[in-house]
Amino acid sequence: MKQSIFQILSNTALTDSVYKMVLSGDTSDITAAGQFVNLQLEGMFLRRPISVCDYDGETLTIVYKVVGKGTEAMSRMVPGVKLDILTGLGNGYDLTLAGDKPVLLGGGVGVPPMYNLAKKLITLGKEVTVILGFNTRSEIFYEEEFKALGCKVIVATADGSYGVKGFATTPLAVIDYTYFYTCGPEPMLKAVYKATNTSGQMSFEERMGCGFGACMGCSCKTLTGYKRICKDGPVMKKEEILWEA
Repeated sequence: MKQSIFQILSNTALTDSVYKMVLSGDTSDITAAGQFVNLQLEGMFLRRPISVCDYDGETLTIVYKVVGKGTEAMSRMVPGVKLDILTGLGNGYDLTLAGDKPVLLGGGVGVPPMYNLAKKLITLGKEVTVILGFNTRSEIFYEEEFKALGCKVIVATADGSYGVKGFATTPLAVIDYTYFYTCGPEPMLKAVYKATNTSGQMSFEERMGCGFGACMGCSCKTLTGYKRICKDGPVMKKEEILWEA
């Protein structure tokens, strides 16, 4: 974990409530797709955990949804603003288990961490299918960005206004895949757990206190006891998760 000062390069709206922020700063502690960062916002007691969408040696890209005071304040930030950010938090996805044809499933703001993961898998020569799940057409983002990487992209909307009518799990029955990676709200993760016929890895979205394991505010029940989403996760293997009734 590293604490650094980042400067906003751009902050643009992708939909009515989803924004893409690109920042410059020290990304050396970000080492795997699926990790997250923790932003300090003026006047807010707790930092805001945001998944890493993409990064390189000099820039960090995050995609976030306005859901409260913190993210609403972020949406009004302009280029040049500096932010105190903790980087290198959480574990990431294990790419060695992907097989030849991994499928990536992202639901809503679970979509962003799939982007860097897809980029890395494509670099490894994998045949990547990405399923993006949204409620309706107006909420869709990053479809073209995934296509530009060379992924096969399937979009599912709950109301059928675009792509496949249904949820992110709906297209699974008609595609061939060797392994799955996913990120999204817990109901979606439970559905993926039941719908997939291979092993895989799931990234949990959770409210966090510290973001680096000092508290147990974001614990999850597993086969080996409770694990902290921020420290032991957010990525966990399908086989280790015990779902609460």
